Amino acid sequence: KDLHDTICFYEILIAGRDKQRRNQSKANAEKGMEAFIKSIYNAMFTYLVDTINQRISIQSSKSSEQSASIGILDIFGFESFQTNSLEQLMINYCNEAMQQLFNAVVFKSMKEEYDREGIDSSFISFPDNQDALDAIDNKGTSVLSILNDMSFAPGTNDEKFVSNLYQRMDPKSTR
Repeated sequence: KDLHDTICFYEILIAGRDKQRRNQSKANAEKGMEAFIKSIYNAMFTYLVDTINQRISIQSSKSSEQSASIGILDIFGFESFQTNSLEQLMINYCNEAMQQLFNAVVFKSMKEEYDREGIDSSFISFPDNQDALDAIDNKGTSVLSILNDMSFAPGTNDEKFVSNLYQRMDPKSTR
């Protein structure tokens, strides 16, 4: 009820003393709900990154820095932010997808053209980042797909999410 009221209504102060409750427009209610959902996903993402970093970290006695952590991969390599946000993951995912398209259009077509013309193309090499893209957004087996499935399942928690990730993404898993 509180969430419903927060999303669907607002209060205004009339003449500095009387509160009046008004309906949100449908568009404003939808924007409020989208902001709420984004905030939940961001909190879950931040929690997962922090939890994973805490569990894989080995504190060095010589330094206060952690010896291991996860970061977000983009076309220029790993970035290490104080906080890795869901927005940053989505930005970097889009960058990776654009890089993959660029590689397909430019390098692969150039290599094919060289091969058709009988020109040695063995010197042409380029990174294929499809595995990174699939890990993030492959229907049924990616982080986003699993997160989406788990968000609809009753009684889920971070342990079930991580277990589900291992089961669906590990090629050795028997499921």
